[in-house]
Amino acid sequence: MTEMIYGSIPAQRGEPILPKWWRTVDRWTLICVVFLLGIGLLLGLAATPPLAERNGYEPFHYVQLQFMFVGIGGFAMLCTSMMSPTGVRRFAIGIIFFLSFVAIIFLPVFGTDYGKGAVRWYSLSIGSVQPSEFLKPGFIVAAAWLLAASREVRGPPGFSLSFALCLFLCALLALQPDFGQACLLFFGWGVMYFVAGAPILVLVVLLGGSVVLGTLAYQGSEHFARRIDGFLNPEIDPTTQLGFAANAIREGGLIGVGVGEGQVKRSLPDAHSDFIIAVAAEEYGLLMVFVIITLYVVIAIRSLIRLLRDRDLFVRLAGTGLCAVFTMQAIINLSVAVRLLPAKGMTLPFISYGGSSLLASGLTIGMLLALTRTRPQGEFGEILRGKV
Repeated sequence: MTEMIYGSIPAQRGEPILPKWWRTVDRWTLICVVFLLGIGLLLGLAATPPLAERNGYEPFHYVQLQFMFVGIGGFAMLCTSMMSPTGVRRFAIGIIFFLSFVAIIFLPVFGTDYGKGAVRWYSLSIGSVQPSEFLKPGFIVAAAWLLAASREVRGPPGFSLSFALCLFLCALLALQPDFGQACLLFFGWGVMYFVAGAPILVLVVLLGGSVVLGTLAYQGSEHFARRIDGFLNPEIDPTTQLGFAANAIREGGLIGVGVGEGQVKRSLPDAHSDFIIAVAAEEYGLLMVFVIITLYVVIAIRSLIRLLRDRDLFVRLAGTGLCAVFTMQAIINLSVAVRLLPAKGMTLPFISYGGSSLLASGLTIGMLLALTRTRPQGEFGEILRGKV
C-alpha cells in the first residue's frame, strides 16, 4: 500500500529492508565503487608481489590481505548505507568520531612511525591502523550536525563550535606531523560552511589565515619544509619516489607497457599504496588512469546532484562534506603522482593497499550513500525522516 512518494517511486508499507535499500540507493555510485575495488585488486596483483618478496612472504601474501580488506570495507559500506540520516549521525559521532579522536590523542604515547618521520599509526599483530583516516568522516558529520543545529531556534553556536573543533583536530594532526590530513579536514569544514551560507568576508579571512598558518608550518617544521622544497625544485631526483613515479607514467604512454611488464613496482617503496597510480599508468597506460578519474567524477557528480534535492540541511551539509573530502583525497593523490602538489602521503580511495584506507573509504561512501538515498521530502518527509 502506497503511503509516501520517493521522488517518482512509491514507498510501500512493510517493505523489507533490502528491497527498500536497493530501490532508493544511488546504484551508479555503487557500481563505480565496485569498479574501483576491482581495479584496486587488479593493481594489487601487480604491485604487491615485489613487496612480499622484500619482506620474505609468499608472492600473493598482500593480495590475500587486500581481498580480506575489500570484503570488510565493502561490508561496512553496505551496512552503513542502509542507515537513516539519524542513524548516520549517531553512528558517525558516537562511535567513529569518538574512537578515532581518542586514538589520535594517544598516538604520541602508543603510536609507531615506521621510519617515515611521522607518528600516524598503531602497530597491531594483524597490521597497522591509521586513526586519522576514520577521524575525517566522523568529524565531517559532527561539524555538519553543529552547523545545521545552529539554524534552529535557540540552537548552539554551530559555527564557533565546529570551527574550534576543526582547529583543535588540525593541530593534533599537524603535531604527528600530518599536514595533508589536516588540510583535508579543514577543506571539508570549509566546503560545508560555504554550503551553509558563509559570508564572503569570513571566507576571505579564513583563506588568508590558511596562508599564514602554512607559512608558519613551513618555517617551523623541517618535515613540511623538506616536502615543499622538493616540490619547488625544478629538477626531480630520479631516485626519489616522485622521480620513479614520473618515469613510470612517462614509460606507460597511452596504452601501457603490458600487464606484469612494469618495473616501477620493484623500485618504488610505496608503489602499492600512495603511488599505486604510477603502477596503473605504467602497465595499463593513461587509458586506465582516465577510467579511474571518470569513476571518481561520476561518484562526486551523482552524489551532489542527489543532495541538491534534499531539503534537510544536515543531510546536505554532511553529504557535501563527505563527498568533498573523499573526492579531494583522490585529487591530491593523483596530483602528487604527476607533481602538481607536494608529496602528502595520502592513499587513493578504494585502490591503494591498506586496511585503514579501505575501511575508512567504505564507511565514508556508505554514509554518503545513506544520505543520498531517495526519501520523502517536504513536511511529511520532516516527520518520517527518522524512519526511512
